[in-house]
Amino acid sequence: MDWKSRGESPEAWHMTDDLHAEKGKGDPFAAAIRATRMAMIITDPRHDDNPIVFANDSFLKLTGYERDEVIGNNCRFLQGPDSNPEAINSIRQAIKERRAVNVDILNYRKDGSTFWNALYISPVSNEAGELQFYFASQLDITERKRAEEHAIREKDRFEKAVAERTSELQDALEAKTALLHEVDHRVKNNLQMVSSLIVMQARAIPDENIRQSLQDMLARVEALATVHRRLYQSDDVARFEVSDFLKDLVGDVVAASKYAKMETRFELDSVEITASRAAPLALIVNELVTNALKHAFDGQDYPILTTRIAKTDGWLRIEIEDNGSGMGEPDTSGSFGTRLIQSLSRQLKAQISWNDIAPGTRAVIELPQDDAPKQPSP
Repeated sequence: MDWKSRGESPEAWHMTDDLHAEKGKGDPFAAAIRATRMAMIITDPRHDDNPIVFANDSFLKLTGYERDEVIGNNCRFLQGPDSNPEAINSIRQAIKERRAVNVDILNYRKDGSTFWNALYISPVSNEAGELQFYFASQLDITERKRAEEHAIREKDRFEKAVAERTSELQDALEAKTALLHEVDHRVKNNLQMVSSLIVMQARAIPDENIRQSLQDMLARVEALATVHRRLYQSDDVARFEVSDFLKDLVGDVVAASKYAKMETRFELDSVEITASRAAPLALIVNELVTNALKHAFDGQDYPILTTRIAKTDGWLRIEIEDNGSGMGEPDTSGSFGTRLIQSLSRQLKAQISWNDIAPGTRAVIELPQDDAPKQPSP
């Protein structure tokens, strides 16, 4: 089979013979680099400026140059103004150190058009270790580079869009938070005004029972005001920290009673609930603490009120415990306080129990931390 039947040019055939390979034109390696569709050149570092001494037809087709324009020249003629200096330096350093190098570099064709070249250069030495040639292959990876650049542009565009949307959502969240804080602040102020009106009304009523009813209502309004004060101070408008709130609420209720100097103890885990559940929980705790202060400590020299909160398997357990004489059986007379506790408990999907701990009574509230109902731990 001659060079015509293999689709090779006579120049390429004779040039591989001129390399003085041991097997000449019968060398399968020489035949391979002549016939392959991958662009390949061979340079001779034994001559000044390491010139090209062989270029296959694929190289000529890729670059647009004629063979006589290539042979005898250093391959740097493929470089241009936008060729990466770092890639050029990597090639120079590898040639200087006589080692292989693999680099992507922007090259220029004869007509001035550019292509991305996946260039691989490898030194070839004889058995004595003497450097004979540099073998270099070129692969046009322009489409791959374009795809990579497109992917990078799309990634940048997507990240920019995400950043802009995130900023918009953050601004909207901050605006919503500011609005809700303002609402809580105004509600707190209005509840304080309602409290002042109740106090004024109570002073003008001679009937002790009615005044006591108004005092009870005042405590409930102040419990709600404490909730909104806490929400106003919180950074998270969706969640409500229960433990800090309970300390505030119990302290306020005790301070307003005749047992203002009694000992109060707190064993509080850090627990959060949704903000929408804070108000009903506050009213329940207010009722339990108020009842203890009303009924538990008559004749007790050293009254102690203990508040606990713990979280177990998604359930919250709140305990209001006194060391008094005991509340006996829970009120079943249908009083407003009892009906309020029952109604709010249903709203929170909570269970409430009273336990005689001799001395004293322990009221226990168990409710799911989230809105979905669960079964309490045994």
